[in-house]
Amino acid sequence: MQLYNTLSAKEREKLIEEAGEDRLTISFYKYAHIRNTTIFRNHMFLAWDALDVLGRIYIANEGINAQLSVPAKKFDAFKLHLDSISFLENVRLNIAIEQDNKSFLKLKVKVRHKIVADGLNDDSFDVTNKGIHVGAQEFNKLIADPNSVVVDMRNHYESEIGHFENAVTPDVDTFRDSLDLIEQNLAEHKEDKNLVMYCTGGIRCEKASAYYKHKGFKNVYQLEGGIIEYTRQVRDKGLENKFKGKNFVFDHRRGERISDEVIANCHQCGKPCDTHVNCANEACHLLFIQCEDCAKSMNNCCSDKCKEVAALPYKEQKKLRKGKHASNKIFKKGRSEVLKFKN
Repeated sequence: MQLYNTLSAKEREKLIEEAGEDRLTISFYKYAHIRNTTIFRNHMFLAWDALDVLGRIYIANEGINAQLSVPAKKFDAFKLHLDSISFLENVRLNIAIEQDNKSFLKLKVKVRHKIVADGLNDDSFDVTNKGIHVGAQEFNKLIADPNSVVVDMRNHYESEIGHFENAVTPDVDTFRDSLDLIEQNLAEHKEDKNLVMYCTGGIRCEKASAYYKHKGFKNVYQLEGGIIEYTRQVRDKGLENKFKGKNFVFDHRRGERISDEVIANCHQCGKPCDTHVNCANEACHLLFIQCEDCAKSMNNCCSDKCKEVAALPYKEQKKLRKGKHASNKIFKKGRSEVLKFKN
C-alpha cells in the first residue's frame, strides 16, 4: 500500500504535460477535533492519490489545512469524498483566481502539531469564540469606516506585493510574530475601534480573532474566505476592489494578480516589480522579488556569488552542498544583505 509520493517533481510535471488536462488549484481549512491524526492522514492520502490530487496538506489534532491541485474532470469525485467526511461536508473551497496546471507537483500529506504555526496555548482561551465573519460588501463598508483599523495578518513578504487600502501591515517574518505586536500597537483601541482582519484564505484570522477577543478587543471582524474569496465576490457582484497589487500564494505560482497596480520593487535594481522568484543557486534558494532585466543579467540569482555557483556543472554544485545544511537565507524571504535595493 503506497502512502507517500514516489514521483519526483520533474516526473510529475512531465505526466501533467502529457495528460494535457486542466487542473484546479484549491485551498480549504477546517478546525475540528481529529483524534488519530495518522490514520486520518493515511486515509486522505490514499483517497486523493487515487484521484491524482497534488498539494500540501497539514493535519493536526486541531484540524486540517489543505492547498491542492485537482484534475478538473475529477473535481466532483473529490468533492464527494470531502462530503463523505462529517466535519468536511460542504466545507468552503477557495478556488484560485488564476489557474496553473503546475501549481503543485507532489502530494504531501503531513501530520503536524498545529495546522498553522501560531505559538499559542489553545487551552488558555476559547478558540471557538471567534470574530464576526463578513463578506466583500460588508468588508468594504467596514474599512471605509474611520472607526475601523484594518490589519493584515500575513507576513512582510506577502503584504509587500499587495494589501488593502490603508491596512496596517506588520513587518514580521511569521504569523506568531504578528499576534503580540498587533495587540501592543492597538492596545489603546480595544474598546473604541473595529478590529478588521484579513489574510490569504481566512485560516490565520480564524484563530487570531478568538485570541484578540480573549485579549479584550470588543469589536472583532474577519474577512470570510480571505483575499481569495473577496476577489471572487468583487468580480461576481461588481463591487469596488479595495485590494491593491498581488495576493501572495504558497504554491509554484507565488502570486495572483488582483489589481493592475504594482506596489513593490525589484530587490536588485528598484524598478516597479512584484514577481517573487527563488534564487537559482539551490544551496541558497532565497525568495525575493526580481524583474526580468535583473533575472537575465543575474542568471536568476540573488547575488554575484550565487551566480558563479549556479554557472558550475550540476555535479560541482552538488559537491559544494555536500555535508552542508541549507543556507539560512532561505528563510529571510527578501531580507538578505545581498539584495542591493533592499539595503
